[in-house]
Parts: sequence; structure tokens; C-alpha cells
Amino acid sequence: MKINTTFLAALALSASLLLTPAATANIPAQMMNQAMPSLAPMLELVTPGVVSISVFGSKAVQQPGPNALRDFFGRRSPRQPTEQPFQGLGSGVIIDAENGYIVTNSHVVEGADDIRITLKDGREFTAKKVGGDKESDIALLKIEAKNLVAVKLADSNLLRVGDFAVAIGNPFGLSQTVTWGIISALGRAGLNIEGYEDFIQTDAAINSGNSGGALINLKGELIGINTAIYAPGGGNVGIAFSIPSNMMKSVVSQILDFGEVRRGVLGIVGRAVSSGLAESMGLSVSQGAFVERVIEDSAAAEANLEAGDVIVSINGVNLKTFDELASKIATLGAGTEVIMGVLREEVQKDVVVTLKSANVTSNIKAESLMPQLAGANLSDGKTRDNRNGVVVSDVDERSPAGQLGLENGDVIMGVNRKAVNNIKGLRTLLDEARNVIVLNIRRGRTSLYLMLQ
Repeated sequence: MKINTTFLAALALSASLLLTPAATANIPAQMMNQAMPSLAPMLELVTPGVVSISVFGSKAVQQPGPNALRDFFGRRSPRQPTEQPFQGLGSGVIIDAENGYIVTNSHVVEGADDIRITLKDGREFTAKKVGGDKESDIALLKIEAKNLVAVKLADSNLLRVGDFAVAIGNPFGLSQTVTWGIISALGRAGLNIEGYEDFIQTDAAINSGNSGGALINLKGELIGINTAIYAPGGGNVGIAFSIPSNMMKSVVSQILDFGEVRRGVLGIVGRAVSSGLAESMGLSVSQGAFVERVIEDSAAAEANLEAGDVIVSINGVNLKTFDELASKIATLGAGTEVIMGVLREEVQKDVVVTLKSANVTSNIKAESLMPQLAGANLSDGKTRDNRNGVVVSDVDERSPAGQLGLENGDVIMGVNRKAVNNIKGLRTLLDEARNVIVLNIRRGRTSLYLMLQ
């Protein structure tokens, strides 16, 4: 992003005028007729795309009773777990206005039985959780609403330290709060905040309730999802972390395609390049991911990566550590093709790698598509006559899916007379359906229809 020097100069002038006695008398004539620099025009377009999230639910709490029995070691037996209600606040970002998709942090909606969305214009909606991923702390919600405003996504790979950043959220329940700062660092990892970390660090003020809110650039484009702060004293100290928009986009795409995150696997063991390692191995680089071992039959092996290689970039973005590489790979889906910059014997070249899957099974829980289908698993598959569809398996007879009449081996071929070829298509048709939903089922050589209401 090119720095607007006129904008910065005007900001500096504005600040000096505020500190000058009788400042109005000293304002240059040309400034009197010009609008002062402001982020307001951009924010007026973006803030309708940032929402407030209220969650309600209950969780099991286990506490020892005052008269509880003690075991042989003198420990008191706990009481039976009791359900205690909880509620929480957070923020979210509309990323698809047509379909009503909202992104937030997974920890914001974890355990929630009731998720309520409040828009900037005051409208309130109950949200459905489409899916989530605790490891990357991303959750996808959906509301049925018209006239929504989505925030446009930026390419977070193009960010640079020093770029301006604006945070929008609902800290402490104060709706539509805006703060600003700069990008302080990129690729932050090893913080033990989440399973997979590749954070944008910013000094824009972020506090409790900002989780799931937007980090945007001066063009009003989404560059990150605000997720955590470093707060040894409990308040904002100018160190906050956001999930890059590209990572969020990859996770959301997998949720929409498969109902879950299917992590990509590279298949190497390694470590970060340190000064000591660089010296002992005679490396000309001081950053990157050093490959100690390549796992047999892995994606790395098929791409001819070797022990001793140093991976210095992925898809054109330089790498600092092995943890950063691991996080980027894990949030890219299985089957994704990536280009890695590899240093081998002091010669750098690009290596194309197609990631393999970390998932043992391709099944997803049917309830992630619709509550009435709970109790069954689904996977992409084919009928006996080789027609594409969605295969039903592991149906519990006492579950909603079993009561509906689904059986192991059934293949869902259509919804309301529209053909279904895979889980992604089934999800789309179920989301589009209104009132009565009729599933076209193929059972062996027989066709039948099951009705959901």
C-alpha cells in the first residue's frame, strides 16, 4: 500500500492546531475551504458489514460437595455435573451478503445453543452455525436476511509491516467501536493461543468483545479477523493478533465444500533455521524451514523434496520459521497445489507440491447440514450404476435421521427435484430450500422420497 504523504501531513497539521492557542486564527486560508482528512467515508461503507454477536448456552460444571465422600487418598468425590447457563459477546464480519454468511472466532460461539446477530441498523437475527475449526479459531455462521453489506476481502499475502490497519468490533458490548494503528509484525507463531498460528500483529486497540471482528486496510478491505491480545495486566497494551484473511478464506471454503476442515499435509519433519544451524550447515539464509526428514509416500516425497532442503517461501511469501510453514500448510485444504521456494546446495528453485489429506475419513456429520439429519454420516460417493450422489452411513435408528427413514447405504440423489452430485451441492440446495424439503433417495435399485419439514 502506498503511503499517502498528503494525508499524513494533514494529520500532523491537525494535531498541531489542536495544541496551539487561538488556533483558528492561524489556520491557512487554503485549509479553511478543504475537508479535513478522515476515515469516516470509508467506515460508513464498511461498518454495516461488522455485526455484534450474543451467545447463550449452558455448560457442565463439576464441583466437590462439602460433605462429599473421600477416597483412599483423601480426595473428595465430586458432585454430579450440573448445568450452568452462560452468555457471551463477540463480533463478526459479513463475507457473503447474498447467502448471509458471517465469520467469527470459534471460541466466540463455542458451546452456544442460541446465537443472535445484531446488525448496525438494529435488525436482529438468530444465526445457524454452519461449521467451525477450533485449531484455527474460525467459525462460519449463516442468517436469513436481506439488504446485507459484505466486507470485501483483501489478499493478506500483500501486507507489509508499517501498513495502516483499522479494527472494528464491539469491545465490552460497545457496538461499532473503531480503532486504528499499523501492522506491527507478520507471521507471528508459537504463542500457544491456537493450534495453528500465523498471526498479523497490530497495535490497533483491541479488547474483550472485539473477538471475531474486522481488521481492515485503508481501502476498507478485510485483512484479518481479530482474535487475541497480549494483556499481562488484563487490558490493551498495543499488542493484538488477527487471523489473516487468506487463512480465514481457506478454512471457510473447506467448511462450505465438505462441512469440515480437511487439512493439507506436506509430510516433512523439520525445524526453524537458526544462526547456529545456518553456520554449521553453511547456509546463506538465516530464516526459513529446514527439512530434517521427508516422510515416505508423502506429498513432499512425491515433489522430490529432500532432507537438507530449506523452504524459504510458500506461494511467493517468505517464511521465517518452521511453525509458520506448518500453520500455512495446515489451513490449506487437501489437494491444494502450492509453490515452494526451496534452497538446495545454495541454489534456489520453485517446487510444486500437491498437499495430501490429514483426514482418516471423508465422512462428515449430517447435522452440520441440517439438524433433522442428525445421527448420520455423509460422504461423496456413487450409486450401483455409477451415478454421483451423497452416501449415507452409520445411521442411528433412534436419531432424527433414523426416525426420518434414512438407512446405511442410501444415496441422496436430489433435493426438491434438483440433482445432487456431492456434499457441497447438497448443502447449497438445503440452504436454498424453503418450508418442505423432499430428498430423492436411491436404495439399492429402488428410488424413494423422504420429506423433511
